[in-house]
Amino acid sequence: MKRILTVIAMLGLVGFGLNLSAQQTSSAQDQAGAAQQQQADTPSQQSTRSFEGKITKSGNKLVLQDASTQTAYQLDDQDKAKQYKGQNVKVTAVMDSSTNTLHVVDITPMESK
Repeated sequence: MKRILTVIAMLGLVGFGLNLSAQQTSSAQDQAGAAQQQQADTPSQQSTRSFEGKITKSGNKLVLQDASTQTAYQLDDQDKAKQYKGQNVKVTAVMDSSTNTLHVVDITPMESK
């Protein structure tokens, strides 16, 4: 009788361990999926684009003034933009459309015509 109770208790513990293991695996997969979704929402996962315009001052910030669309884009890298103030440039960046901010990858001067 004791052997039967011991076997039943062991089977119960094994079943509990398997259930706990399955829950941890599911939780880890959920966390991994959430991390992937968060990465997909970050600007680094969005594509870079080229923007052309003139680096001008707006208030106390430098912006890229796009003459063709009459749009001023905020620049997240003020130090990189500072050396091109007043110049026509090509900015390679990822745009955050919710804040109209360009996350600058590169700035190059445009050739004069």
